[in-house]
Amino acid sequence: MGQDTEELKREIESTRNDMSGTLDAIGDRVSPGRMMQRRKNRMAATIGSVRDRVMGTAHDAREQLGETSDHATEAVKHAPDVVAQRTAGAPMVAGGIAFGIGMLIAVAFPPSRTEEAASAKLRDAIEPVKEDLVESAQQIAQNVKEPAKHSVESLKEASAEAARSVASSAKDATSNLKDEAQSSVETVRSAE
Repeated sequence: MGQDTEELKREIESTRNDMSGTLDAIGDRVSPGRMMQRRKNRMAATIGSVRDRVMGTAHDAREQLGETSDHATEAVKHAPDVVAQRTAGAPMVAGGIAFGIGMLIAVAFPPSRTEEAASAKLRDAIEPVKEDLVESAQQIAQNVKEPAKHSVESLKEASAEAARSVASSAKDATSNLKDEAQSSVETVRSAE
């Protein structure tokens, strides 16, 4: 009979530990902070995956340019061919490379007087549009601010309600477990 009591105590302790782990997992799952962290992690992984697909990885670039400096000159000679091969079917990459080359050329050569004059005219023409865009952006920000506040408040309320529900469930489960344990101990004592 003494061994049965010890076995019951071990079972009760095991059940208590299992429930504690389950309640911790539930609390972690419904925690607003953890929910936002999981969503942020998923977004970062998705963006990283897209970036790697479009731009390639550092490993791809190293393979492309050769593994040693001896191969560097050979890689530079064949760079246009390699770029053409690597960008086939990837218009975003080709556009990025073309933009980069254009920027390098623009930086390498000083602007002409004609370009400077055209730039000044363009700046003057863009200024009113720029001001309108800034005003529109400010209005949009004002219009979005209030619904965003309401959404955050709704999320807080839902989170608080979920936390209260979990706490209540945990309290009920603990009470039930305590009652069952007490009943089991009394049963064991009465059997002795």
